[in-house]
Amino acid sequence: MRLSEIGRLVWLNLVQNKFKVFLTSTGIIVGSATIMLVIAIGTGGKLEVAEQFKNLNAGSIDISYEYNGRSFMGRVPGSEMQGNMQSGMSKGGMQGGRAGGGMPGRDMGGGFAPFGGMENQMNTTQITLSQEDVDYLKENISGIASATISYTTKQETEGGSMEESASYTIAGVKENYADISNLEMAIGTFLTQDNDIYKERTCVLGYSAAKEMFDSVLEAYDSSVYIDNRSYVVSGVLMEMGTVASGISPDEAVFIPYETGIKYLTGKEVNPVITVVAEDVNDVDSVMEQTAAVLAETYGENVEFTISDAGSKMEAASKSNETLTLLLLAMAAIVFIVGGIGIMNVLFVSVKERTNEIGILKAIGCEQKDILTEFLLEASCISFVGAVLGVLLSLGITPIIEGFSVRVELSLGGGVLSLLFGVLTGTVFGFYPAYKASRLIPVAALNHE
Repeated sequence: MRLSEIGRLVWLNLVQNKFKVFLTSTGIIVGSATIMLVIAIGTGGKLEVAEQFKNLNAGSIDISYEYNGRSFMGRVPGSEMQGNMQSGMSKGGMQGGRAGGGMPGRDMGGGFAPFGGMENQMNTTQITLSQEDVDYLKENISGIASATISYTTKQETEGGSMEESASYTIAGVKENYADISNLEMAIGTFLTQDNDIYKERTCVLGYSAAKEMFDSVLEAYDSSVYIDNRSYVVSGVLMEMGTVASGISPDEAVFIPYETGIKYLTGKEVNPVITVVAEDVNDVDSVMEQTAAVLAETYGENVEFTISDAGSKMEAASKSNETLTLLLLAMAAIVFIVGGIGIMNVLFVSVKERTNEIGILKAIGCEQKDILTEFLLEASCISFVGAVLGVLLSLGITPIIEGFSVRVELSLGGGVLSLLFGVLTGTVFGFYPAYKASRLIPVAALNHE
């Protein structure tokens, strides 16, 4: 029997049973749509991770301290008594030079409370990292290219065409923060050292914040915004970044001089983050180890600082995305299996219903391979129809998914893969019913009722 004749028989059977074909292919439709969306969401997730960290220096390391109310045994830098006790110990060394230097300007919420003349005493005050810590780390750790300190707070902010104030992230930063975080200016200049020294009320707006307040970047420049009911002059607006730098989303933030924020907004109650950048990305682990050692010498072994690098953050984000993709792929595989079983069951029923037809075909000279080919083609065509409908379904669902702030990146490759999976599933699960049909004995098939 010629292939064209077999194809004609398949076409007639499919056309005469349109509704059955649609119901049979339902599982393939869902599986195909799932496969395409899984690939699209996975690709979108990878691009999202890449964009989130594209401006984050791969060699950057964030250092922070979370006060949890627990007491700790440790030395408090700036303690005069401790300086006297340390005077006999390696002056200028890591321990003596830092702990005994009586560092000025450090506010430890009450200082060091001696008890019984012991060097290490119980302290329950919060550690507040400062510029002195930044300078000390730079002096005592090899391989650091640059370092800065920053903090964030939420404040009611108003400006431009806003009808009422809204809560914005206010970031207190130093003048080198923009360079370290790879921030670019759309207009104006970033904060300067003089702004910080003289505690000037000036600010730099993130791109989205400027648009929300003033409707345009040009209108925002050199205008005034009110943070906690005090006016600040906008010295510049950042380019749209779409990234996270040191835990801050630049687009949505308002940047002010570090000391200005302490004076007018937060007081001394801040929990800053120190960001250091390794000269060589390959030396990040070494710099982190040295940082931990210096902090342990300074504050005591029992004080736990959070030290994390950008590479680990990127790796963790990528792994989370990969895990989600694998889970979705597993779900798609299950859906395909269910769809394949559905095709198998329908074909078994079809073989029973068409036993007499199979007997007639064999009686007029059709070989076993012709019957096998016919039923396999039917299974493949049903699954192909389901795969095409599934691809179309995924295109229709995409806008709904994007409405939930999920990035979806549809691709031609994903569509082709969905079609291949659909056809393969139908062919694999349709083989056994087709094989059973081809093995029917002509006389028994003709006599079947």
